[in-house]
Amino acid sequence: MMMRFFIALLLAAWPVALPVPAAAQSRLTLQDAIARARAGNPDARIAQVAEREAAARLEQARAWFFPRVDFTESWQRGDHPVFVFSSLLAQRQFTADRFAIEELNNPDALNNFRSAFLAQQLIFDGGSVRAGVRQARLGVEAAAISRTQVEQDLAVTATEAFGQILQAAAARRAAAGAVAAAEQDLARTRHRRDAGVVTDADVLALEAHLARRREAEVTATGHERVARTRLNQVMGEPLDARFELDDAATPVTTVNPAAFEQEALGNRPEVKLARIQEALAEAAVGGARARFLPQVAAQGGYEWNGGTFGSREGAWIVGTEVRLSLFHGFGDRARLDEARHTLARRALEREKAETSVRLDVQNAVSRLETAQAREAVGRAAEAQAREAQRIVRDRYEGGLAEVTALLQAAEAVQAAEAQAIAARVDVLLQAAALERAVGR
Repeated sequence: MMMRFFIALLLAAWPVALPVPAAAQSRLTLQDAIARARAGNPDARIAQVAEREAAARLEQARAWFFPRVDFTESWQRGDHPVFVFSSLLAQRQFTADRFAIEELNNPDALNNFRSAFLAQQLIFDGGSVRAGVRQARLGVEAAAISRTQVEQDLAVTATEAFGQILQAAAARRAAAGAVAAAEQDLARTRHRRDAGVVTDADVLALEAHLARRREAEVTATGHERVARTRLNQVMGEPLDARFELDDAATPVTTVNPAAFEQEALGNRPEVKLARIQEALAEAAVGGARARFLPQVAAQGGYEWNGGTFGSREGAWIVGTEVRLSLFHGFGDRARLDEARHTLARRALEREKAETSVRLDVQNAVSRLETAQAREAVGRAAEAQAREAQRIVRDRYEGGLAEVTALLQAAEAVQAAEAQAIAARVDVLLQAAALERAVGR
């Protein structure tokens, strides 16, 4: 009784789990999914903003090549002797009676309104600014490479989510086919029971088998819904968006490990970033060396001073400044040593990245070849299982096989279908992983 109650409950709930008709869905290819992920995923947008930040830092570094011009407007009042004396001179209002000792020591309070322009131009700094600009430019390149890396990672993630939907949808279709086959077997067995050829035990066994197949279809439908939600999240789409997946484009990759390795060394973001880090360290060495060279700058200014806001006198001044660091407690020397050691470390890290990329390519090639072999085996196993099921079904119809053999054949078909589906999806995923390993 408990078995019949379970079967009835499952049969009642089964139609609720059926998928939404494809007619209400938009068609989506794998390349469409990757393009949507690269455009709409939050990680992609973050990487794009980071690239613009790096470009702004480059403009900041370049600003040191241009003169700096400042304008100052100020007002001061006081009876400080030095302030009064210098303000009167700046206002061109100094008179002979101001030389009296009492007037010099105890002047009356004075207003000074001052407007001034000051221009400064760096002429030579030993290469420090150029080193900073080079570092900023390399930072822009690094940000662009990081964005590319994010896009490549999103391509793999979208492919994985796409493949999970294909696998779940194929499993659901296979389960639906198994349900239909089980229903036909159950109808034939009931007919044979009514004819007195088999007993109720065979009917009950096939009813339980049908319930398990419908349970598998419900489970596969749930997995498909979860996978679709995951793909929507990767693409930056609403989680409840519906797409009909186009699985017609199965990747066919010509495997050439040696060519792939060379391509990966030129394309992989990890190698590019390692090389940029090495170049940044080299620029830092140049910046540290610049501290031992003099800095030369030109200055010029024009100002107006007056006792009232509307009455002022102008004056100008120009000049140059040379600054040379003589001794900073050996800090400059230590900074140069640090930069050199950093450069050596970055070179080793670059070599490590190149070796790691070569290993990734070899592993990806091996996994793809294995997946392609498994796909061929899976197709053959599925065809063999279906043929075996046909033979067992004919024997069962002729009374030459037990119902257990019929159930075992159905289970074998289900397992073979699952293996073939997993193998086909794995080829898709491993091809995407190889593209990622090559840096495409």
